[in-house]
Amino acid sequence: MNTLGPMLASFLPLLLLCRICVCQYSSDQCSWKGSGLTHEGHTRDVEQVYLRCSQGSLEWLYPTGAIIVNLRPNTISPASARLSVCIKPSKDSTGTNIYLDRNGRLRLLLREEDQAQGKVHCFSMQEGALFIEAVQHMDISRRITAFQYELVSDKLRAEALSPSAPCQPCSDAEMLLEVCTNDFVARGSIRNVDQKDDYASVTVEISRLHRQKTQVFAPGGVRVRSWTGNIKMPLQCKVKSGEGEFLFTGTVRFGEAWMGCAPRYKDFLRLYHQAQLQGTNPCHVDTD
Repeated sequence: MNTLGPMLASFLPLLLLCRICVCQYSSDQCSWKGSGLTHEGHTRDVEQVYLRCSQGSLEWLYPTGAIIVNLRPNTISPASARLSVCIKPSKDSTGTNIYLDRNGRLRLLLREEDQAQGKVHCFSMQEGALFIEAVQHMDISRRITAFQYELVSDKLRAEALSPSAPCQPCSDAEMLLEVCTNDFVARGSIRNVDQKDDYASVTVEISRLHRQKTQVFAPGGVRVRSWTGNIKMPLQCKVKSGEGEFLFTGTVRFGEAWMGCAPRYKDFLRLYHQAQLQGTNPCHVDTD
């Protein structure tokens, strides 16, 4: 178990005795913004924050003391037990350490100095709530802890933790299912591949947009029925620009498109029509 700081040790009796100051609760609240200045006079209190949405954000200005953030879906179902939480700290986030709190047992998730990397960190909902503890500083005026969060399936969590997972070829069954369930499905071609520090940005031109959860592909113009956009992939996939049309599928994470299955369009058509004849298609796709 990680060594706990002196401030954290002072909070443990509060957790055990349930001496909690509840600051805010809402069954449909997606985002929270608070200030540590309201802690003056009772900095030993631990505030509870409840966020019940599939995605949202948190911003804690001038953090002092600690808060416990409970992230839950807005509806409870058996599938809720298979959900994970992904958080993406702002690159300006500072002033706190972030722990996972499960029944009073704390496990370090993110140190203050690690948050500026802006990397996505995921954990199962069964691992507990977020315990966010302010780090002692002489001057708190420039300290702000901020992050975005998303509730995702365990499959997406596994992909986030294993960047090479999307590089594996999709099976026929996976390909057909992703066309039905992914955040975006589009037919198009690769125009350029730009290698970044830890991912590749694939510029695509879309000729047929079947679905997009959010606007990751922008229209090409009033008179031109096409779209353009960028899809991210791990560097390990070693994607290259090439000729031909593809069916791009994938997920949107924190407003960014990430590639899932991307078969050549002619291969998808063959597979789709074969499944159509066998009656095994999980959904209908307009291929005209």
